[in-house]
Amino acid sequence: MKDVRIGRRAFLRGAGGVAAGVVAASFTGCETRNDRDTTGTGSTKTLVVRDIGGAYGEANRKAVYEPFSQETGIQVTVVNIPRYAQMLAQIREGRPQFDVMDIEMSALARFERDNATQALDYDRLKNTRNVGIAESLLTSHSVGKNYWASLMAYRTDAFGGRTPESWADFWDTGAFPGSRALQGPDAGPPELEFALLADGVPPDRLYPLDIDRAFRVLDEIKGAVREFWVNGASPGLLLERGQVAASSVWHGRLNELIRQGAPLAYQWNGARRRSSGFGIPNGAANVDAAYQLIDFALRPEVQAGFAEVYPMGPVVPAAYRHLPRAAADLPSSPAHLYTGFDLDVDWWVRNQDAVSKRWREWARA
Repeated sequence: MKDVRIGRRAFLRGAGGVAAGVVAASFTGCETRNDRDTTGTGSTKTLVVRDIGGAYGEANRKAVYEPFSQETGIQVTVVNIPRYAQMLAQIREGRPQFDVMDIEMSALARFERDNATQALDYDRLKNTRNVGIAESLLTSHSVGKNYWASLMAYRTDAFGGRTPESWADFWDTGAFPGSRALQGPDAGPPELEFALLADGVPPDRLYPLDIDRAFRVLDEIKGAVREFWVNGASPGLLLERGQVAASSVWHGRLNELIRQGAPLAYQWNGARRRSSGFGIPNGAANVDAAYQLIDFALRPEVQAGFAEVYPMGPVVPAAYRHLPRAAADLPSSPAHLYTGFDLDVDWWVRNQDAVSKRWREWARA
């Protein structure tokens, strides 16, 4: 499972008010446990958050952490621990370096499975109540934060003026000729859902995935796939260079190329949405402040502020009332909410290892 990153340079061009070099010294997260509240009462003025850093961290700083600190007086420091195993080891030792985790919901489901996170008290999260957050993002041990999506991208000059409208068109290399690219399992869950959509399965009947059927459909396009990409930048490069005519891609990765005039476009039909989320580790030193930050980040206006500087969609529908029309081209926007589907986190947590093993065997055959 991979955290989604947008290139720093592209982020700074699109963020407007976000200036270069804004990663403050507070991101070091170098205070000791004794500098923080170990009672969970919130008496401290420091909260430590784990996020992935980079442009995503800068967006959090501008849209979430700094406004939160200004309102509450609680200072936020950040640690960028990349690996699940390292985080889990700290939690099991009873001394996590962080009070709250901002990480993919699939990882939070694994932490829950490994008894590493606290059950959430939703009475302390008033901004989750009756606001339209998807039920799948309101779990016992985690709550969703922002959406991103995997979807189709294509060259607008590749098909004689025709536009691929579905994954069935992506699979149809007769009507839409040219090489393809798809995501490999090292970049995230294999894209079995796209194969099933191409074969006519309705989005609301995808899960549980028919694995055998999906691999039969993948067989049909395997010969046209130039690359199974593992890096989020690869689809844009393959498309820009004309090495493929269409590819799956993480939304946002093509924005700068499109802005520069590359003949590329997204197709939102059949987009697979995923979400980052919040969780509180066992042994967190400042539980009260963690709840305060999570609740703050789920305010509609805060959700909108984050979306304005980073291309991830709010999980709170009311956030779109605060967004300009141009910023609403996001995975959870009214225009795209019903053209895609949410990845079933629980199904993939149970099945990803087996599916990925089969996928690698299939790719080598």
